Amino acid sequence: MRFDPPRPRSDDERILPLINVVFLLLIFFMLTGRLAAGDPFKVEPPRSATEGPAAAQEAVVLLGADGRLALDGLVMERPALAEAVAGRLRQEPDTPIRLKADGRAEATAVVEVMELLRDAGAAKLQLLTVPEAR
Repeated sequence: MRFDPPRPRSDDERILPLINVVFLLLIFFMLTGRLAAGDPFKVEPPRSATEGPAAAQEAVVLLGADGRLALDGLVMERPALAEAVAGRLRQEPDTPIRLKADGRAEATAVVEVMELLRDAGAAKLQLLTVPEAR
C-alpha cells in the first residue's frame, strides 16, 4: 500500500473554520445578550455628589417624571402600590425599599411617594441617585 503525503493546506482552508466559529458565537451572544428586563418606562435618576455600593435589589419602586409608579417593573396606581408594598413587608419586615425617581419629577411627588411607602410600613427606604460627573 502506498500513501501519498497529505497536501499542505492553504491559509484560506485553515482560517475558514475559525471564521465560522466566531460568526456562530457572535450570533449566539446577540440572541442571548439580554440578561435583565428593563424598566417599564424611562427613568433618569438625579445626580448625587456621594457614591455608595450597590445593594441587592429587594423591592424597587419607580417614579416617572409624569408621576407614573411601578413596583419591580409592574406599573400600578398609588393605592395598589401601597397595598403591594404593605403585603411584601408583612411577609418580610426587613425588606429594604429602593425608590428610583426620575430627576425631572417634582420634589413634592417624590415626598408623597416616600410618605406613601412609610404609611405602607417601609422602615428602610433608599433613594437611588447617580453620582455627579467630576
